[in-house]
Amino acid sequence: MAKAASRWDVFCRVVDNFGDAGVCWRLARLLAVVHGCAVTLWIDDLRSLARILPGIDPERQHQTHDGVRLRRLADPFAGAFDAPDVVVEAFGCGLPAPYEDALERRRSLWITLEYLSAEPWVDGAHARPSPPPARNIERWFWFPGFTPATGGLLREPGLVEAREAWQAQATAPGATLTVSLFCYPNAALPALFDAWAEGDELITCLVPEGVATAALDQWLGGAVLEHGETRRRGDLTLASVPFVPQDDYDRRLWSCDLNFVRGEDSFVRAQWAARPFVWHPYPQAENAQSAKLAAFADRYVATLTPTTADALRRMWQAFDCGDGAATAAAWPAFRAALPELTVHGRDWAAALHQLPELATGLVRFAEKRYNLRLS
Repeated sequence: MAKAASRWDVFCRVVDNFGDAGVCWRLARLLAVVHGCAVTLWIDDLRSLARILPGIDPERQHQTHDGVRLRRLADPFAGAFDAPDVVVEAFGCGLPAPYEDALERRRSLWITLEYLSAEPWVDGAHARPSPPPARNIERWFWFPGFTPATGGLLREPGLVEAREAWQAQATAPGATLTVSLFCYPNAALPALFDAWAEGDELITCLVPEGVATAALDQWLGGAVLEHGETRRRGDLTLASVPFVPQDDYDRRLWSCDLNFVRGEDSFVRAQWAARPFVWHPYPQAENAQSAKLAAFADRYVATLTPTTADALRRMWQAFDCGDGAATAAAWPAFRAALPELTVHGRDWAAALHQLPELATGLVRFAEKRYNLRLS
C-alpha cells in the first residue's frame, strides 16, 4: 500500500486578527476530523483564536482542541518538535530556520497556502513548485480560488445541508431588515447609519463587540454600546452582540438579510451563507486591496442584470474607500437590488459547491507527491 502523508503542521502568524486564525483553524480541523491526519497548529496569537474558539486557554503553550494540537509559535523558536510529513505555511508567514533544517533532513513536503484572490493570474500560479533557496526541500504554492484551476475553498462536509435546514426553518420575511456588520474601521459608517436611520424601513444592525467602535462612538455621540445593549435612532437599531464560535457565526450569517464581512474567513462564509453581502477587504498600502475587490466583483456580477451589477459595484467600492457620502448615496439602489442578490447568492453558492474543496485537494496532492517519491 502506498504511504499516505498523515502528520501535518500548519503555521500561522496572525496579521488580520480573526481572519488568519479562522482560516488556519478551519483547515487544521478539517485535516484532523475529516481526513484523520495528526495535526499541529503553530500560532503566534492564541488570543485571537480564543475569541472564536471557546475552551482555548491563550496562556498555555501546548493544548489540544477538536483533535488538533495547538502550540504557541514564539520568537525565538523554541521547544522540542518532530518534522511532519507535510507543513502548510499559511499566507507566506515564514518558517523558523531550525524548523526548516528539520524539514530538509526528513524530506518533508512544504506547501505555502496563499491568500484568496479572484485575480486571473491565480489560475496559472496554483500548485506550482517553488523550491526555497539553498534548501533541498520540496515546496509548492497553493492558491484558494473560484475556478476549477485553483485550490477552491474550505468547506466542511454537510455545510450546505445544514444551511438549507436552518434557513428552511426561517419564518416569512418580516418588516425589519436584519444586517450583520463585521468590518474593519471604516469612515463611511456614520453616514451609512444616518441613511438607515432616516430611511423608510426598520433596520436592525448586529455589531460584534469591538467592531466599528470609532464609528459607533461618533454616531452615538459618545454613548458606549455595551455588551448586549441596543440603541435606536429613527428606523435604525444598533445591537451589540458577542463574538461567537465559528459554527454559531455561520448561523448568524444564514439568518441575516444582509452581511457585511471582511478579510478572508468571513468573506468566504458569507458566500456559503447564500445571502447578499458587502465585502470589506483587508486595507493595504495605496489601496492595493481595491484591485482584489474589483476582480472578485467582476466574477460575482457576471450573471446579474446590469442595474443590479452596477448597484453592487457602487456600494462595495464606496464602502471600501470609506467614502461616507458615496456609500449613503449608493445604499438605495443596493437596497432595491437585494431581492435579486438573494436569488443570486443561492446560485453562486451552488456553483462554488462544484469546485474543489481546499483541504481535500491538499490531502490528495500530498498523497500524490508521496507516492511519486516511493515509485
